[in-house]
Amino acid sequence: MNRKGLLIVLTSLLNLVVGCGESDTQPPRVVSTIPENESVNVDPSLTEISVKFNEEMMDGNWSWAYSDRSEFPQMTGQAYYTENKTRNVLPVKLESNKNYVIWINSPKHKNFKDKNGNSAYPFKFTFKTK
Repeated sequence: MNRKGLLIVLTSLLNLVVGCGESDTQPPRVVSTIPENESVNVDPSLTEISVKFNEEMMDGNWSWAYSDRSEFPQMTGQAYYTENKTRNVLPVKLESNKNYVIWINSPKHKNFKDKNGNSAYPFKFTFKTK
């Protein structure tokens, strides 16, 4: 085998060994929200709310959930991930002077998952409009 062939074989073996490491078993975490979690005086004309995770998420899976339907915003479209799949956006219509309580996953709803199928930790997202 010539040097070039040997180098190709060694590179392939190295890639195989590196790819056999431990798989990701850590749940993803929420790192930010729009509006910011626990905000007050949020502009009710805001038409989208969003959540950003610390890692790439599985597309087509989410659980925007609630404990009390009256505290959940009216949805005006389907949720979707942005191109890097770390931010999920929910189109909404907000009301003035209202408290919103939204769960990003919950004990019963666990569809926000990373690419490896790990469900995100449940996260309570709250804000109040002006």
